[in-house]
Amino acid sequence: MPALKKIAFTVTSVALLSGLVLSPASAADKDKKEDERPKPNHVMSSIGGVQLSKVGTQVNLGPGAPVLPKKLTGRSWIVADAESGQVLAAHNAHWRLPPASTLKMLFADTVLPALQPTSLTYKVEESDLAGVGEGSSLVGVKEDHTYTVHDLWLGVFLRSGNDAVHVLSEMYGGIPKTVAAMQKHAEELQALDTTVVSPDGYDAPRQVSSAYDLTLIARSGMQKKDFREYAATASADFPGEKKKGKKRDSFEIQNTNRLITGDYGVDPYKGIAGVKNGYTTHAGSTFTGVAERNGRVLLVTVMNPSADESHSVYKEAAHLLDWGFAASGKVKPVGELVPPKSVDTGAGNGAGGLTGGKGAQPAAGADQGSGGDAKAAHASAASRGSSGVGIALAIVGGLLMTLAAAVFLVNRRWPLPGLARRAPRD
Repeated sequence: MPALKKIAFTVTSVALLSGLVLSPASAADKDKKEDERPKPNHVMSSIGGVQLSKVGTQVNLGPGAPVLPKKLTGRSWIVADAESGQVLAAHNAHWRLPPASTLKMLFADTVLPALQPTSLTYKVEESDLAGVGEGSSLVGVKEDHTYTVHDLWLGVFLRSGNDAVHVLSEMYGGIPKTVAAMQKHAEELQALDTTVVSPDGYDAPRQVSSAYDLTLIARSGMQKKDFREYAATASADFPGEKKKGKKRDSFEIQNTNRLITGDYGVDPYKGIAGVKNGYTTHAGSTFTGVAERNGRVLLVTVMNPSADESHSVYKEAAHLLDWGFAASGKVKPVGELVPPKSVDTGAGNGAGGLTGGKGAQPAAGADQGSGGDAKAAHASAASRGSSGVGIALAIVGGLLMTLAAAVFLVNRRWPLPGLARRAPRD
């Protein structure tokens, strides 16, 4: 079983964009550009607060609060406190847009409780890969080759592999069953802007989500230990193609989340701990991230920013995170991230129902939309492979940060356990 490789990323600071005083002419030009920007073509939901249903940017600045970053081009975005659930600022938060591979967060949050990362092996058949869309992002899963569940989850989180998603979906019981479970889980989370058609986020008619929903989904996923660890992994080994008479080699895969690994023009973001990026021609670029600084944990989602600047989705997400950390405690929330239905009605307790550590069983109501068929899915997968001893992914120390504590503050309403943290090893 290949071990997760160490994460080594630099700690860099991204400066807050300063607020410039606009002349009347430039302000008029700005208003004109704002009018020309695409706007929601439907009435937006008021889940989380009436202000979130309004078109345009929503922010309530208090004394000493920094202004929002300039030149934000995302059609929809949101910045929220992951623990309290307060939405610090948003722009068209409930606009239903194509999600691209950020929908894989919902796939993982739904299926992980049923298909835990164990040494269970699965031999891939041609039919398992038949539905993978043309031009899909792939990790390199091959038919007639065997993979562990752990391998496949690495392919989902790091390389956004649609091939890995389809194989795991078959192990879960098939694409239709997986889609139905994802939809049910979205409804449990009150992510009601979301319509699931394909489990991998590949462009499909009627498949939509919103910045608000993706943030809810990420917040739910981060309650699960395995989800956190995969989302924070920078690189790992993945099994290669088996050649006759030779030992099966592996190759390195890297996380496509550029705020973790960095890229030309994008620095790794200080305190980043996941979550997921995506891109399709129809959706444009999408991104949801979670980061921590000085005891605060923020979630940000950006959907379909301008393509004029390279990696704009990461740059705008980083600017919004910087603003959120600087503005925390200085703004009046424009809304909140609602808890799942089961938590809201008292059927679940928030902690036990959503903290899906290895071997954990879903609490009544809290994860039944995703994990209720866990035993059946595991038995179905095992019938085509060989079950083995489950493995626990190792957390390697802490990020290079100022905090000494390894666990974040717990919100009484809906706890967020400590995010996966890793540091370079010698």
